[in-house]
Amino acid sequence: MLPKLVVEAIGTFFLVFTVGQVSIGADALMSALAPVAIGSVLMVMVYAGGHVSGGHYNPAVTLAVWTRGKAEPREVFPYWIAQIIGAILAVLATRYLKAGTAVDPLAVEVGPALVAEFLFTFALCYVVLNVATAPATEGNSNYGLAIGFTVLVGAYAVGGISGGAFNPAVAIGITGMGMSAPANLWIFLVADLLAAVAAGLLFKRLDLGNQEAA
Repeated sequence: MLPKLVVEAIGTFFLVFTVGQVSIGADALMSALAPVAIGSVLMVMVYAGGHVSGGHYNPAVTLAVWTRGKAEPREVFPYWIAQIIGAILAVLATRYLKAGTAVDPLAVEVGPALVAEFLFTFALCYVVLNVATAPATEGNSNYGLAIGFTVLVGAYAVGGISGGAFNPAVAIGITGMGMSAPANLWIFLVADLLAAVAAGLLFKRLDLGNQEAA
């Protein structure tokens, strides 16, 4: 399992690191393009590590994959630990490189933030399950694009409402970087993990894992 955990830590590191680097101290142009960079780094890391660990880089995705029945129970917590370690290392690297840069924590309203995080974490997990775990799409070459673009779209659509984490590890990362107040962390954890379970259960209920290719 060690190679899987190392890959998960590396992928999560670069995802969270990119979030911090393109967001903290960004000018107007960089802020506008930040979702492109974030979606792109997720895409390339999924392609880089998907064949080893599944390329989750997200505790919510790991939970969805387990709920769907494609991950062993013994893998869930080690994956979460590796992802959180990657996020913490990214916080340390970003705080070092961005030392002295002022950071304004995101102000969020609880209700809208919960809805926004739930919807796009659900979308992300739903896409991952369908493009990366379904027999009908096995061997496709577009799964990384689909996953990265889901995060890109979500960041543009609701980033201004919730911060667009869609990932508890990212939520821990932006909290550690000062981009989000610690009091907001529960919003991400509750919404993202509930969305993961919902996506996994829907996938199973619709029996999407046994659908034949068209």
